[in-house]
Amino acid sequence: MSQETKTNSGSNEPKSRVKKTGGVPSTGHSWDGIEELTNQLPRWWVWAFYLTAIFTVVYWLFYPAWPIGSTFTKGVPGLNSITYTATQVDGTQVEKTTHWNMRSKFMVEMNELHAAQKQWFDKVAATPFDEIAQDAELMQFVTSAGKTLFSDNCAPCHQAGGQGVIGFSPNLTDDHWQYGSSYAQIQDVIVHGRQGYMPPFKEIISDEEITQAANYVLSLSGEPHDAASAELGAKVFQSDTASCYACHGTDAKGKEGLGSANLTDKIWLWANIPEIENADEKLKAVKNIIAGGLNRGVMPAWEDRLKPDQIKLLTVYVHQGLGGGK
Repeated sequence: MSQETKTNSGSNEPKSRVKKTGGVPSTGHSWDGIEELTNQLPRWWVWAFYLTAIFTVVYWLFYPAWPIGSTFTKGVPGLNSITYTATQVDGTQVEKTTHWNMRSKFMVEMNELHAAQKQWFDKVAATPFDEIAQDAELMQFVTSAGKTLFSDNCAPCHQAGGQGVIGFSPNLTDDHWQYGSSYAQIQDVIVHGRQGYMPPFKEIISDEEITQAANYVLSLSGEPHDAASAELGAKVFQSDTASCYACHGTDAKGKEGLGSANLTDKIWLWANIPEIENADEKLKAVKNIIAGGLNRGVMPAWEDRLKPDQIKLLTVYVHQGLGGGK
């Protein structure tokens, strides 16, 4: 074997071998003409590794790091302490100082955000409803904070956009308000909640009268109906036996004080009549409501769940932000 084809390692490698391998030393091993080289780690990478190891040791010394039994190393006292404001069970706030950790850092950041928001909540609480609606800067805060409050507390029933669910919860974006649409009325609903109720009539009037009343209700909103039956149903509606007028009014437009539905406005909450194509199915759906009554319209009271300023802000958001208030 000639000098040019010998495999050597280290600095004694021939110039021809160094040139052939790009200046990388060989281990001296070769398989089927393929050389095994000894590539060295880049110097910058080696130094970066050393610096990382040194940084790790320093961090262990200065900051909380290693668990020891039921506790852990606290680092250098005073160097990594953090102070935050904690709210006690009774509502009072006290300042606490502890060693630095992600939880205490989170508490500091949350308290800073709450402090920044508090001045706006205080302003909402101190400003009359009508003036809030005229203050563009304040309404910007109401829209932002109200959307969050609504999403966290109201959206599970009323949906994210306030459109509600037929058969479950009212639509807050239309012009129909069962309990009234003024600021005071909306606030009262949020504070005290509501429990809608309609008694079942299957034991009070006959099935034929229920059919007549259902046709009358359909006629009030222009839905397909039997005119002759609806005419008789009007008498059932106004009779002392059924007494539908007592809750829905003699004009069938409902009563805000009772939360009874307006039967003339084409807005349906408990049955999606407009989406039902078959006239017989529409009649059946209305008959089921009259016969079985309703006891599903329950909204919980929020006076013990939300603060007064949050309820006031939600009131303005529902009235102004969702577009259904008057």
